[in-house]
Amino acid sequence: MTPSSLIPHPSSLSLGILGGGQLAQMLALAALPLGVKVVVLEPDPQAPARLCAEHLQAGYTDPAGLARLAACDAVTLEFENVPVEALAALEGRVPVRPGGALLARSKHRAREKEALRAAGVQTAPFVPLEHEADLTGALEAVGGRGILKTSQLGYDGKGQARVDSEAQLRAAWDTLGRVPCVLEGLISFEREVSLAVARNAAGAVAFGPLVENTHRQGILRTSVFPAAAPEGTTARAREMARAVAEAWGLEGLLTLEFFQLPGGELLVNEVAPRVHNSGHLTQDGGGLSQFEAQVRAVLGLPLADWAPLHPTAMVNIIGTADGREPDWAGIDALPGTRLHLYHKASRPGRKLGHVNLVAPDRETLRARLARLEALIP
Repeated sequence: MTPSSLIPHPSSLSLGILGGGQLAQMLALAALPLGVKVVVLEPDPQAPARLCAEHLQAGYTDPAGLARLAACDAVTLEFENVPVEALAALEGRVPVRPGGALLARSKHRAREKEALRAAGVQTAPFVPLEHEADLTGALEAVGGRGILKTSQLGYDGKGQARVDSEAQLRAAWDTLGRVPCVLEGLISFEREVSLAVARNAAGAVAFGPLVENTHRQGILRTSVFPAAAPEGTTARAREMARAVAEAWGLEGLLTLEFFQLPGGELLVNEVAPRVHNSGHLTQDGGGLSQFEAQVRAVLGLPLADWAPLHPTAMVNIIGTADGREPDWAGIDALPGTRLHLYHKASRPGRKLGHVNLVAPDRETLRARLARLEALIP
């Protein structure tokens, strides 16, 4: 363990963040009570994080902006699609956590899955598709049914298509622009769960809770803790998360999304080198939040496992095509709710906020969650 005399006092530290969206906003809100000063580099003048951090309104490769971040004690990120030029410009000037090699791996689906298997964890069957010739026989190789995903970019259901025949695969390849893709075998799973792991530069590791997730049209709808998973699932997820964190030399926080199969086996679906939507419920219910965990891991502060102290759920608020809004009064009237809005203009499919719900027991949580979902379109 690091001697306490060598641990920096948080109020003497500053944290730079590449990106200024809602995740940066919530990271900053977790850092502020520790006394940590936060600086975000984000070109959007309406960046949510501008409300609680120093906002550098400039492009991610802006020399002056990067120089300001380089003056911080460490830099982290809130999303994967940071230009590699920005990371190269910061290299050797300030610790960037997670680092460029891990980021390059996690922002490319084929490289990510290959690195997961190299770390000793299982994924769904997959075939990288770089050229048209790669399409021949690919669907059979993954079991006859699959999901075609662009290797880069794409999230919340974007940049992907389900395919059940070679004709559909070729049509989807054309629709996605004939860019490098990954074809993943379609998995029959019992539930989707996620778990985050934090690791600092000294190699200390801590874990978040096992959370059960449901999606709607490719976008996370609800997350629930504790997950209704078989006994031993949390321990297996932790073993897999530790294996990936150590094999990849993680410094920061990494979230793993899993398919839990009917027999209890876990397959890693995707990873995110940052706090994750499914972990937002750790803001409430007591205990450390995922946001403070990432701040601590990046700045070398003491780590501890984090999870709500009570049953907790989250429901995302997503912009609708018809402009419908949640029943705000109904949400406020429901016991145990806490609203988190991102200060973003509404548009269809955009994440505008979330509601966390805390209850004294699982049965009460499930009943209140059903009522809460009815209040949010």
